[in-house]
Amino acid sequence: MVQKAKILLVDDRPENLLALEAILSALDQTLVRASSGEEALKALLTDDFAVILLDVQMPGMDGFETAAHIKRRERTRDIPIIFLTAINHGPHHTFRGYAAGAVDYISKPFDPWVLRAKVSVFVELYMKNCQLREQAALLRLQLEGGAQQGADEKEPAGLLAELSARLAAVEEQAEALSKQLDDESADAAAVATAAHLERKLTGLRRALDALEPGAGGSPAPLPSQS
Repeated sequence: MVQKAKILLVDDRPENLLALEAILSALDQTLVRASSGEEALKALLTDDFAVILLDVQMPGMDGFETAAHIKRRERTRDIPIIFLTAINHGPHHTFRGYAAGAVDYISKPFDPWVLRAKVSVFVELYMKNCQLREQAALLRLQLEGGAQQGADEKEPAGLLAELSARLAAVEEQAEALSKQLDDESADAAAVATAAHLERKLTGLRRALDALEPGAGGSPAPLPSQS
């Protein structure tokens, strides 16, 4: 069963959170509310999120300060942040948002279709990364158990075939996603994330190929999960 991705919605106004939930409900993912920067940071301590929608103007800890805390934490620094703001102070204000680590900066009122499309890209990238981690974990189990099961050649061969088939499915989906991003002239951050995912898939494929009978040599190192 495929786990749903979690999307963190951060805004001090309940009506804005309700509007975001209405817009994003069609994605069929898990939407988590936070009414302040402090509440958002608490949620990030225990859960993993595909993307964060963060209001800029909030009492107490504003969006910029919240983003700074998120980017300082190793656990959360790579989570994409989309800033939402009802004010527009020109290029300098927008630059401050990108400098704080945001992948996008959207002014209210925004187009619901555009926002949903942007969020869906990061959700899909997150799901592909989760699949890749699962494949890497299975491959590590195979490598660790290979020495103990050397006398039984059929079981490792069957597992290798299953791993190869699963990896091929992820590779196909990642390639389709990359083509979609190219066609839609997507955000540079999304394109870069997709390219990083493809590099990790290539490394995992090489490691898996090295385990095939007759490949010879030592297995290639597994790609980093960062």
